[in-house]
Amino acid sequence: MKVILQKSSITKHNLSITITGSKSESNRLLLLQALFPEINIDNLSNSDDTKVMQYALQTSDDYIDIHHAGTAMRFLTAYFAAQDKRNVVLTGSSRMKERPIKILVDALNSLGAQISYLESEDCPPLKIKGKKLIIDEVSLKANVSSQYISALLLIAPKLKNGLELTLHGEITSVPYINMTLDLLHQIGVETQFIDNIISIFPKKSKVETQTLVVESDWSSASYMYSIVALSPVGTQITLSSYKQDSLQGDSALGSIYKDFGLETVFNKHSITLKKTAQNLQPKSYNLNKSPDIAQTIVVTCLGLGIDCKISGLHTLKIKETDRLEALKIEIEKLGGLIEITDDSLHLKANSGLNEDVSIDTYNDHRMAMAFAPLALKVPLQINDANVVSKSFPSFWEDLKTLGFKISE
Repeated sequence: MKVILQKSSITKHNLSITITGSKSESNRLLLLQALFPEINIDNLSNSDDTKVMQYALQTSDDYIDIHHAGTAMRFLTAYFAAQDKRNVVLTGSSRMKERPIKILVDALNSLGAQISYLESEDCPPLKIKGKKLIIDEVSLKANVSSQYISALLLIAPKLKNGLELTLHGEITSVPYINMTLDLLHQIGVETQFIDNIISIFPKKSKVETQTLVVESDWSSASYMYSIVALSPVGTQITLSSYKQDSLQGDSALGSIYKDFGLETVFNKHSITLKKTAQNLQPKSYNLNKSPDIAQTIVVTCLGLGIDCKISGLHTLKIKETDRLEALKIEIEKLGGLIEITDDSLHLKANSGLNEDVSIDTYNDHRMAMAFAPLALKVPLQINDANVVSKSFPSFWEDLKTLGFKISE
């Protein structure tokens, strides 16, 4: 499916959008629920990734295809490795078969797991023979994807001796590690995070029956921040359901978009985004703690015609696509000037955008959603637009609610 966005504007006031639960929180809680059935979950994400995760944890099949769901691949690899006598093949899309997972597989095998590769070395599909994992110490480089770290931490309470994880070097994506630890705390698991050593103690007693509510997804909120930033002063949108003490690293959006003249007002169960000023000064950010919002921010800058430097992006090359290369290609179609390295980008301001450009999405939901707000500046087309279902299935309908003129 492709969508055509005519040049649009936000004409209504006091607009309100409900955004589904965080994919990051949902997938962590689903794994914990599989280990501790006393847990109930409210406001689960309705994303494809979460549906795939939920199915994989409930099925008795020995061949499981998780398609494009990178989080599910990492978390499920750890989960099935620790399920004694459960043998599965874990596979995915053609892109998933190119995404390296050696770091996690090596860590699990060092704990006593039995995981092997069926096709390319270091990448899925994986053959996993579930075992009781007795060894309780492992180490990783600290700058690896936080999903590798969280995958190990999530299964640790069920390991006989728990787990001591040592991280070497400067830790990136700390908010996602803290999210995992906080969710463990909520179900009564004892943890320690001192210097670069994380200790998870085994949960010997039953978890108390409880319902955990998933906060709405901050990554999805980023596109609404972009829409408000690209709109006139006075524009505002209310989003639910959010909280000020969020576990999500992408909640940094509030402080980042303050640089664009936006105010984030926290209500009881929602936030209101208000554009109070127009700030066209050059921007510079290190997003090593929240790389998933890089595409949104650079496209916002492109739409406003302002310079932008973003670093801390080394993990973007192994996402659904090489996001840095994809950004370069699509931004240059629109007439922008951008330089990229392995972990950074530099956008140079241009005076205007090319119209009626066809944006390719590379099987990447964030490419589709990051570029869509540019319809506030020029008409454009988004190819393979249904890819948004990976994280934000109602995205196009929500844009129509806001006043965007969209046709298929």
